Amino acid sequence: MLWLKALHLIFMVTWFAGLFYLPRLFVYHALSDDTLSKERFKVMERKLYYGIMTPGMVATFIFGIWMLVDYAWALYGHSGWLHAKLALLLLTALYHGYCGVWLANFKHDRNTHSHVYFRWMNEVPVLFLVGIVILAVVKPF
Repeated sequence: MLWLKALHLIFMVTWFAGLFYLPRLFVYHALSDDTLSKERFKVMERKLYYGIMTPGMVATFIFGIWMLVDYAWALYGHSGWLHAKLALLLLTALYHGYCGVWLANFKHDRNTHSHVYFRWMNEVPVLFLVGIVILAVVKPF
């Protein structure tokens, strides 16, 4: 059980590191005006999304679901905090998917958002992380 929890947390940290960094790359990409910089950002963004973030998300969900099936649902399935945490995880996964939409827009030079927009979007995963950690640790309801 503790190994599952440790692996779940390791991959969650990996996933969230990417969720924090990718929108920051989008900020700098949106500010770029030369072709060399834009192409460099496209490579960095693609590698982060497909090489770190997505595998981190998949592994987080694999180990999280494993823990749910193995013991957590039997212990906490009736608890409101677990349902709220799962809802926040769904929203985080949707945000991850939306990062993929932004990635595709930059890849095809179709971005219509300013660097200010991405600065605001860079704060969204912080809110998800705060909520998820508080729910998982404090179990307030």
